[in-house]
Amino acid sequence: MSATTDRQEPDTLRTLPGDDVRQIMWRFADRFDLQMVVQSVRAVARGPVARLVAGGGRNSHDWTDEKNALLAAFDESGITALGAEPEHGGYLEGPQNLAMALAAFELSWVDAGAATSSLASHLGLSPIHEHGTPEQKQTYLSRAVPTNDGDICRGAFALTEPLPYVGVDTGVLSGKAKIAEWNDGEEPILQIDKRGRFITGMDFANMVTAAVDSADERINGSFFVILEEGDEGMFDRGAPTLKLVHQLSSTRDPIFNLKVPASRIVGGYTIKDGVLTPNVSHSEVLNDVFRHTRVPVGLMTSAKLLSAVEPIIRYQRGRFRGGEGKPGTPRHDLGLQQKEDALHRLIDVWATGEAMTSLGLATARLFDEYDPLKREKDRIFAERGVTGIRAMMGELKTIEKAALEFLDGRASGETSSGAVPGEDPLIRFVIDDSLTSVLCPATKLWNTGYGATVMREAVSLVGGYGITEDCPGFLGQKWMDAQLEATYEGPEAVQRRQLSITMANPVFLRQFDDWIVELGQIAGNKAGLGASTLASAMKLWRWTLDHLRETKDADGKPLFRDNRQGVTFPMGDALSWLVASRYQMLDVLELESKGKERPELAESLPGTVQFFTDLCRVQAARAAGEVGRMCAELVYGYQRQPSGEALATFQALRSELDESIAEARLAKDRAARSLTGVMIPEALDYPA
Repeated sequence: MSATTDRQEPDTLRTLPGDDVRQIMWRFADRFDLQMVVQSVRAVARGPVARLVAGGGRNSHDWTDEKNALLAAFDESGITALGAEPEHGGYLEGPQNLAMALAAFELSWVDAGAATSSLASHLGLSPIHEHGTPEQKQTYLSRAVPTNDGDICRGAFALTEPLPYVGVDTGVLSGKAKIAEWNDGEEPILQIDKRGRFITGMDFANMVTAAVDSADERINGSFFVILEEGDEGMFDRGAPTLKLVHQLSSTRDPIFNLKVPASRIVGGYTIKDGVLTPNVSHSEVLNDVFRHTRVPVGLMTSAKLLSAVEPIIRYQRGRFRGGEGKPGTPRHDLGLQQKEDALHRLIDVWATGEAMTSLGLATARLFDEYDPLKREKDRIFAERGVTGIRAMMGELKTIEKAALEFLDGRASGETSSGAVPGEDPLIRFVIDDSLTSVLCPATKLWNTGYGATVMREAVSLVGGYGITEDCPGFLGQKWMDAQLEATYEGPEAVQRRQLSITMANPVFLRQFDDWIVELGQIAGNKAGLGASTLASAMKLWRWTLDHLRETKDADGKPLFRDNRQGVTFPMGDALSWLVASRYQMLDVLELESKGKERPELAESLPGTVQFFTDLCRVQAARAAGEVGRMCAELVYGYQRQPSGEALATFQALRSELDESIAEARLAKDRAARSLTGVMIPEALDYPA
């Protein structure tokens, strides 16, 4: 026999991955508290939420009694208090980014509108959590935890302005603040005039954090201010937004015209020469709030893709049952899974969902490390008397140099100052800050933007059934919901704008270079994962970035500049493909390594790892193709007659990339065959 026919087919996936696999991949196998959170949220999602959707609860724009009943379910299950610190009545120690991400994922597995409702109050309280005074934190964060007497503070976040500004520029604020009263020796009273657009949670919010700008010479700048339902003046919840999506979340266009004490300014204020200056601007609050809350939104979309796998397999296998073909025949048992196209397209959906989820949860875990470092950085700066944006930026520039020294000489374990960098919180902060500044917008951009496109593909795999109300898994509703998630907390352009700045950070790029080396080592230790393909794509992207930053177009104009978004934005897109594929691979390596320690996985682990390895290779090849295409367009597309030594280097890198994709389609074939044999439950664990 030939070598080809002698080759034995490796073990493959036997059942859909369960919690025992996911806890390892997503790094909470040793966190019993998070495992209980997942189970508690899942019970709500696949119980009351699923029943409400199946019963037609999405067919109304109004906030009905049935929808409102979900709030009690969130309260009783612990979801509402998920983001609270123990000192304010919460039950999770330490940062809660991963917990919030897992909760959003579990709820969105069934309905992302329900996930949005559950997170709405957390978003409303986030400005206080990130920048509130001690008094504000104690007052509002403690009240946000459900109590037996039913008195609870439910928040809303009022940033978005009415047209023409809605969703366009968060720096433009038509909401205004004036001094209403300011008696000698007394606290100023503010007059707040704010009209919101697409504000989530307004049907049930009794507290709002609103972004406003000064309309009074006695107030400096912009800020967030806390508004309460009982304040003097107008607290009008406004008209419901006539959404086509996320109908299990409350969205209205509120109107506020209220008098509030200046102590409601988030972060407090100072007074000098008769002028009130907020301690924290609205843009500073936004930066820290969105930096965290964009990640759960990205996971809302990734949950949709992974939740679609089981309903699609069920549909494909049962497509011809009841017609021709008896049990035991391929037509009866496999249905559409006899056709390679149906299998290959489902593999694309699954591989994309895995990469998106890996990226989102890795970013959430990184924020759990980052948040304590940020607080420690703030404490150290305060001790040193480093205040003001300029002073802080100057200090961080100095620390950045030390961080680069550490990354360049990791093996020595020392900087030029003799400190141990791994133990220096400021160096660790700068390193993590450079990563979060890239991974957060990448998660939001790629998961929701590209995810919405792939969700359309998932819907198409169940034919006309996909756009019916009773489609198993609610796939049609999920496809529609994904369109809104792509605009939440800033549409694609906002994320691309941030990436165009942060991806050029030298501390990030130094780590990116380390990733290329790391992938080369992985490729040498584990064949078939696609690590060499991803490393080649990363090298091409890295070379292209340097080339664009140094090159001019055919008309002599610099290429990589802030206003040349036709250059910077595609590079951000390409980077998002790369980081998602990398974290997908790291999750599979984690499963292979730690799964061996779990006796219950002993029999199924080899096949599960093989299947996920094949998915990685499929996704890496797709990422490489996208990166190669985008880089080629940018390198050649701005020249009339491309030539020169530099382009010869690009061509060599591109050739290396193309050759590295070898066997990727064989991996796709193997993964596709796995789909025909994987066992699935008799029925979905939530109603159609």
